[in-house]
Amino acid sequence: MSSVLNNDQLHAKDINNDVDNSVTRVKLYELLQEREQCWWQTRQNLINLKERQMFWYGENSLMMWLMWQLVSYVLVAMTLMLLSRFLDLSLPLWQYVGLFVIQTAIFVVILMSKGRLANKLQQKIDNDELLREQTLNEMAILAEDCLYPDVHAKSPISLEQMYEALDGRFHLASLQCLLQKEVDAGRLILTQTQVEAEVLPLDLADDELKEHAREMVYKSTL
Repeated sequence: MSSVLNNDQLHAKDINNDVDNSVTRVKLYELLQEREQCWWQTRQNLINLKERQMFWYGENSLMMWLMWQLVSYVLVAMTLMLLSRFLDLSLPLWQYVGLFVIQTAIFVVILMSKGRLANKLQQKIDNDELLREQTLNEMAILAEDCLYPDVHAKSPISLEQMYEALDGRFHLASLQCLLQKEVDAGRLILTQTQVEAEVLPLDLADDELKEHAREMVYKSTL
């Protein structure tokens, strides 16, 4: 009788452990999803900042600044013409000249501070780079107890199959970055040449990966 009770207790303990493990994995996936959303937003901000840096402080940025200053001259002139026409507002010539001189002076001051503005933007980029890397490392730590074991258990598995198994809760680009860490560590082998989607805008990165996700098959070496 005692042996039966002991067996029942063992079975109950195993069931409880399975339930606890299941609940823990669900929570880990929820935490992983939260960090993935943070990483996704940080990466989007980083891409936007780099686009702004290239636009305003790139190799041809001086021409861009001069062009926008010319546009501002035209806009101010058109505004004054409309005011003069509809409000019957007439300014003496020296006031028009003074207005454009002030506008030019403001442009020169901003242009002289271009280097300082570029440094501030670079600091924001560096901070976002650091935050993105930290968030990705946090994702990898969480993935060690949920995502990676599932990938190794289902190996070989394609990126598309993994995406579908997770019900599309994670972006393809996020999964690819996480799985690449396992590839770099030698625990997974990628049988398809990796798509360079890291520097692409987020939507384009996912679109690019969708075309190759079925061919990107990961095999476990464990």
